[in-house]
Parts: sequence; C-alpha cells; structure tokens
Amino acid sequence: MQLMEEGYLLRIFIGESDKHEGKPLYEWIVLKAREYGLAGATVLRGIMGFGPSSKISTVKILRLSEDLPVVIEIVDTRDRLEGFLEKINGCITEGMVTIEKAQVVIYRGRQG
Repeated sequence: MQLMEEGYLLRIFIGESDKHEGKPLYEWIVLKAREYGLAGATVLRGIMGFGPSSKISTVKILRLSEDLPVVIEIVDTRDRLEGFLEKINGCITEGMVTIEKAQVVIYRGRQG
C-alpha cells in the first residue's frame, strides 16, 4: 500500500478495561482498522493519566490500576480515517478522539 507524504494521525484515548463484543476495545478497534484496510495502527499503554472523569489511573504504589490509559494511533489519509471513525464512533462510550496532520517520512513493509 502506498501512503501519501501528507497523512493524518487518528488518536483514540480510552481505558484499558473498556470492552466491545467481549473483547478489549483497543483490540477490537485495531482489528477493525485492519479489516478497513488502514495503513497501520499501534496501541500504547500509559502508566498514568486521567480523562473527563478526572479519576487518576496509575501503576504506582503496590497495586496495578484496573483501568490504565490506552492510546490507539492509526495513520492514513484524512478521508479514510474519518470514514473509519464514523463506523466505530458508537463503540467509544468514554474517552477522546483527535485527528491531526502527520508527515509520513517512511512507510515500508517487510520484503517477501
């Protein structure tokens, strides 16, 4: 797949414990992004954060938080990301979604 130099970055901020169709929501979103044919997706697990509820989630002290922050980053064209977001929008019940310009410098897959 070719990706134009000017791409866009979709960021989805959710909680690690968020679920959809019995799966972690972040996993479900990445699988849907692959089905949709988007250029790529990565899930990042945060060690601390808060969202609209202002509840702090952290790995500090002697116990792990049950709902650490998770960020899903997906890169593609703006049109494709907006189309994908329309399909998954109803599944994100809490969190934040952003879209921003991203200059794609290298986009390569494995050979063979």
